[in-house]
Amino acid sequence: MAQVKKLTGYQKTAILLIALGPDVSSNIIKRLPEHVIEKVSYEIANTTGVTSELRKEVLSEFQEMSLAQDYITEGGLDYAKNLLTKALGPQKAKEIISAVSEITQQNKPFSMARKADPQHLFNTISKEHPQTIALILCYLQPDKAATILSGLPKELQQDVAYRIATMSGTSPQVVKQVESVLERKLSTVIGRDFTEIGGVHSLVEILNSADRSTEKTILDDLEKEQPELAEQIREGLFVFEDIVLLDSASIQRVMREVDNADLALAMKGTTDEVAEVIYSNLSKRAAETLREDIDFMGPVKLVQVEEAQKKIVGIIRMLDEAGEIVIVRGGDDILVV
Repeated sequence: MAQVKKLTGYQKTAILLIALGPDVSSNIIKRLPEHVIEKVSYEIANTTGVTSELRKEVLSEFQEMSLAQDYITEGGLDYAKNLLTKALGPQKAKEIISAVSEITQQNKPFSMARKADPQHLFNTISKEHPQTIALILCYLQPDKAATILSGLPKELQQDVAYRIATMSGTSPQVVKQVESVLERKLSTVIGRDFTEIGGVHSLVEILNSADRSTEKTILDDLEKEQPELAEQIREGLFVFEDIVLLDSASIQRVMREVDNADLALAMKGTTDEVAEVIYSNLSKRAAETLREDIDFMGPVKLVQVEEAQKKIVGIIRMLDEAGEIVIVRGGDDILVV
């Protein structure tokens, strides 16, 4: 999808409407806001010579995002992510969920903060009360929130992280008050809708985009005060499907520590992408033996699969902490050899 990534949203919409034909497109256009109709019409008028490949890419992206939106409506963001991961693999699922989330968040609280420059936003909110900072970070993209969290002083960083992880929701009145202050400081209009935010999942998403030193500092501090909470967060930072993010040397190191029975159980029902990565990092004989073990095993309970995957994730985390493998985070430096 290299071509489609270079297009603006209006250009994609124009190509989509052209591909759908005049009858269908006319019914869609008349339901769009006037300012959108003007911009899309301009792009349609200036779109010539669309290749069949580009048209297929646009239609495919539209179908994937529509499917993701249906999943989100049906069972929430985690539900959608799980289904898309099984169908398309973790990386593709992450891209689609990120794109859909960005669109659905545009009219929700702090939408303009999501568009603001991270440094400018940091300068604006870094002196606020820790609870206020935590509230705002929960509404930001994980990578932007991670940038801001990483820049805070260590003591404040830990306080804000704890507040994010233990936040279960905020009343619309409080959100509006914080919005009005941020609105004046950013000199813009901020949306008014209310959604449930915060919790362990929000902090996990932020830390997954943060550099390792920030992650370690926050988790070490939380470990001292809230060990159970710290463990919940650690469990969410790396899941079995994320093994595809490791380099070959790291995967092979992990495989040397994994029990064959656990590996066979963990592989039951996993995605083709995960299976391919694991098989490609085993010897031919070991890969054949693993396939035979899986086939011979037959149906197993989901709880058994999850327990085996958890054991392997524990090994990965242990090796990472020992410095024997590297789990690349959003803000990590590039390795130089």
